[in-house]
Amino acid sequence: MKITPIVLLELDVLKKHQIKLFIKRDDLTHPLVSGNKWRKMKYNIIEAKRQGFDTILTFGGVFSNHIHATAAVGKEFGFKTIGIIRGEENSISNNTLSSAKEMGMQLHFISRSNYRLKNEKSFQNELIRKYGHIYIVPEGGTNQFALSGCEEIITESILQIDTKIDYWTVGCGTGGTASGMILGTKNKSKVIAFSALKGDFHTNDIKNLINDDKFDNWEVNTDYHFGGFAKYKPELVDFINNFKMETNIQLEPIYNGKMLFGVFDLIKKGYFPRGSTIVAIHTGGIQGIKGFNERYGNLIS
Repeated sequence: MKITPIVLLELDVLKKHQIKLFIKRDDLTHPLVSGNKWRKMKYNIIEAKRQGFDTILTFGGVFSNHIHATAAVGKEFGFKTIGIIRGEENSISNNTLSSAKEMGMQLHFISRSNYRLKNEKSFQNELIRKYGHIYIVPEGGTNQFALSGCEEIITESILQIDTKIDYWTVGCGTGGTASGMILGTKNKSKVIAFSALKGDFHTNDIKNLINDDKFDNWEVNTDYHFGGFAKYKPELVDFINNFKMETNIQLEPIYNGKMLFGVFDLIKKGYFPRGSTIVAIHTGGIQGIKGFNERYGNLIS
């Protein structure tokens, strides 16, 4: 996989507030395994091969970027893949799951109540009895191997920008990408994780993932979830479409659109001191636009 570029945005609002805003284009990592999904899967693939597994099993909802990316990883690197899907089988008609199936993933649908057991050892043992010698990756791909991959976002970016970076921003679903980035900063700059979900649980999730009290250079912002996961409001759609026209960079409405909406709103409110340099991580997930537009109408152009 290639090193992804960083671009400096040249927008009037940034000049007005004397802010340098770079975007790390991890959406350009790979056509199908883009952004943080590749970062999370990289060392999991290495570990699965080291242990002699030929099948990866993971979990996700019917519009899961992680499910789609895992299917693509399997096709790219020679693994069989199994997706345990939360919801009803009639959801197979959506673009995310049909694409995963086309890439060779076996899809197995379970009830929401059973899906809540996905991290239980007894439930996972049942999966092993049913499917055999499987390498299990958690929902969203977040585990300690994933954190190692996400740390590299920081080390890679620092080599690309010849200036001090004050803030890093990233969308947050399971907290894995943000946790890896926090570890990668070594407490030298601040990470702001913008939650895509309603609720304040991410702070504890990240604390548990980094498992190190010495890191105090981060926060979770819960003000820009727009009603919850995969929810939206018209101002978010307008922002995404206008951002595409102004920068030629496509955002999706699940993670990156919400994160960058929040960044620009905080810039306008004076949250970031003048002269600050921010690097926003575009974590990919563009394939999710098709599913979003299928569900809500062709809102994202």
